[in-house]
Amino acid sequence: MRKKLFFCFLLTALIQESGAEILGRNDELNEVQSGIKAADQNMQHLQLQKNTLNTQLGEVEKLYGKTVALLRTLQNQVEQKRRDLSKIRQEVAKSQNQIAEQNKELAGQMKAAYAMGQKEKLKLLLNQQDPALSSRMLVYYDYLNKARLTKLAGISESIKHLDRLSKQQQQETELLEKDLEKRKAEQTAVNNVRKRRTELLAQLKRDVFSNEQQVIHLRESENKLKNLVSSLQRSTDDLTFEAEQSKRLHTNAEASSEPDKDLPGGAGDDFAKLKGDFSALRGQLPWPVKGRLANKFGSARAESTESIWDGVLIDAKEGTEIRAITSGKVTFSDWLRGYGLLIIIDHGKGYMSLYAFNQSLYRQVGDWVDVGDVIASVGQSGGRSHAGLYFGIRNNGRPIDPQEWCRK
Repeated sequence: MRKKLFFCFLLTALIQESGAEILGRNDELNEVQSGIKAADQNMQHLQLQKNTLNTQLGEVEKLYGKTVALLRTLQNQVEQKRRDLSKIRQEVAKSQNQIAEQNKELAGQMKAAYAMGQKEKLKLLLNQQDPALSSRMLVYYDYLNKARLTKLAGISESIKHLDRLSKQQQQETELLEKDLEKRKAEQTAVNNVRKRRTELLAQLKRDVFSNEQQVIHLRESENKLKNLVSSLQRSTDDLTFEAEQSKRLHTNAEASSEPDKDLPGGAGDDFAKLKGDFSALRGQLPWPVKGRLANKFGSARAESTESIWDGVLIDAKEGTEIRAITSGKVTFSDWLRGYGLLIIIDHGKGYMSLYAFNQSLYRQVGDWVDVGDVIASVGQSGGRSHAGLYFGIRNNGRPIDPQEWCRK
């Protein structure tokens, strides 16, 4: 009986101990599951935060590009008005010299007339014994008198012209002052947007991007660009492209052959007109900007040794003008994550050129460009910390080395 009671007691104790252990393990399991759930929620929060910050970065960089472009336009207007004012000042000085010279000549004529007395014409008639000579002297007198009247009329017109120039100079000065005020305001706006961009980049790097996440972000960006180029490639109709290009070339041939307004004095030797399809221009294309090749085609990217450059990175000063390497049609002009402000030009027959990390875009989708036309300016959009141009070439969507196509 005692043995049975002892056994029951022992069995009860074992059961209680096992139950307590099971309950303990259940608590551990619940804690782990809660941790996993919290981690998932944190990852979702980080992903949402990353997407939000990327969206904000895109909007800020697009706003920055538009603001800088407007500032550039205002700067050009200011410079043009200064040139106009300089021309007006030169013309004012010229008119003042002309008036001074005319006054000097008129003074000489008036002095001669005064020396002859108030009744100079009558004196000429009375003092001449020879009628023929008298007649000839009267003709001279009339000529001198008309010359004086002409000189007076010329002085009067010069004074009126000088007055018009002075009014024009005043108007141009007022317009210049207004443009300078606008430029000052836009410069302040540019500085504010640049500051906001810097803050966003710092927040992205601090709160969102670990090294592993930067690699993932880079791959996602590369895939987005690849898909974009593929979609643009599929939407390209070579027959339509060639028809539009032919029509445009015909129109340009009939128009005046003035140099490109974007390029002072024309495109120059670096951007001379090129003949033939893109495929025939291997080794002849100009570089879109002058600068050092910071990263060559096929070299490993600093963010990840597993990823390589499918274009080249050219070091250039922020704001440097970027020019089209040859004629073509703009098929993309917008912000793309990882590449910032991006412009893509279709050159026909499956060839495209890409220009990324821009500060501002000066051409829109559907615009036709010629070799040497200014299409954008160098920047550091796409979340970059240094200015430079990503330049790539595609053949039916496949990246090809720009160094093999551009001049050595």
